Amino acid sequence: MGDRLEDGKGKKMLYKAAVIGSGPAAWTALLYLARAQVDCVVFTGHTQGGARGGQLMLTTEIENYPGFPKGIGGPELMELMEKQVRQYKNVTCVEEDVLEIELGSRPFTLRGGRTCVQAYSVIVCTGAYARRLDGVPGDKEFWGKGVSACAVCDGALPIYRNKEIAVIGGGDSACEEALFLTKYAKKVYMILRSDKFRASKIMERRVEEHPKIEIIFEYQVKKIVGNDTVTGVNIAHSKHGVEKNLEVNGVFYGLGHNPSTGFLRNQVEMDEDGFLIRKNCTAMTSVEGVFAAGDVCDKRYKQAITAAGMGCMAALDCERWLSEHKL
Repeated sequence: MGDRLEDGKGKKMLYKAAVIGSGPAAWTALLYLARAQVDCVVFTGHTQGGARGGQLMLTTEIENYPGFPKGIGGPELMELMEKQVRQYKNVTCVEEDVLEIELGSRPFTLRGGRTCVQAYSVIVCTGAYARRLDGVPGDKEFWGKGVSACAVCDGALPIYRNKEIAVIGGGDSACEEALFLTKYAKKVYMILRSDKFRASKIMERRVEEHPKIEIIFEYQVKKIVGNDTVTGVNIAHSKHGVEKNLEVNGVFYGLGHNPSTGFLRNQVEMDEDGFLIRKNCTAMTSVEGVFAAGDVCDKRYKQAITAAGMGCMAALDCERWLSEHKL
């Protein structure tokens, strides 16, 4: 990869395109830009709790990414994508978070912890991170070992098949997780800390009527237990504190996701949850020359393959925009 960063004296280096992120959307966008001979820089760090490589770095096995008949580990897939991009000398890699970005004047300015660059265009691929039970014992220890936030990604894995599973949450996300898991699980418990759903009525009715789903109102998870993988959860009544144990082999969070968009400081149009809004089925955002791809703008699908596809779209839109503006 290229090495044209700042010169050590604070001088900003200018690129045609900057990509922010290091998940499948970012590496796919970079691959297309690099092959189109666009001089670009990538900031591989993530903001607001993300990790280099995105959420796939926490996914032990992926069975639904095309081209890998026996499946592939999330970290391995990210390593292969990065390795493919690193063959191109017109891509400069900055292993830092973007802490600040200025979109009010052109070229845009991006500041990391040590590096400051300018770019005519920006592709935001910073992703989103699952809301988790921070501070609950077992959350970190069993993440990827029976604790997950994506039923579509992990629900079909052998450790969950024909087993009893717990889903945490009472909104539409939790209902979707629970309903999907019924395809593989023996039984699904839905654990809600309140006495009613936050989900839409149609989703509420679907889970209430499903024979494999048991709903537990007014309980909160106190501890996730297990050995090498999850074997149960300890839950306590939200009001009375009465505790009981559930023997389950998996815990899925249905608490929604938070997009990593804080560094943008509302310079780009977002929805009420902070996800970037794309225009007219393209990767373009409300700021000309700024594009979005992956989970940072995707509230519906949230899959590695859709993120990669959106990275392709963003790169093509970006390349076309640069050409139209003779940059």
